[in-house]
Amino acid sequence: MGDFNTIYKILAALKASMDYDEFDCRLISAERLNVSEPRRRELLRMLSQAGYITGIAFDESAAGDVMMSIGRLRLTLKGLEYLEENSLMKRAYRAAKGIKELIP
Repeated sequence: MGDFNTIYKILAALKASMDYDEFDCRLISAERLNVSEPRRRELLRMLSQAGYITGIAFDESAAGDVMMSIGRLRLTLKGLEYLEENSLMKRAYRAAKGIKELIP
């Protein structure tokens, strides 16, 4: 579940940044997300490959090292849809949990 929370945080940070011309990459640093740098890099790669974000490139060397370069990082429509669907699911989960606690 931790990776999905991290993914949600990344996408939410990108959504919040839509009001600004520049995205502050420190908002999704490994330290701020409380994950290792390799995990953050892999999550960003998955988000890019799934079409949730744009503006990031990955290059794998012959030795297997992965270089990541962040350009103009942006949230896509698909990323916005993911956030909306997960927000609705979280609200439904909380409501169901509350109902369960009320029923003896």
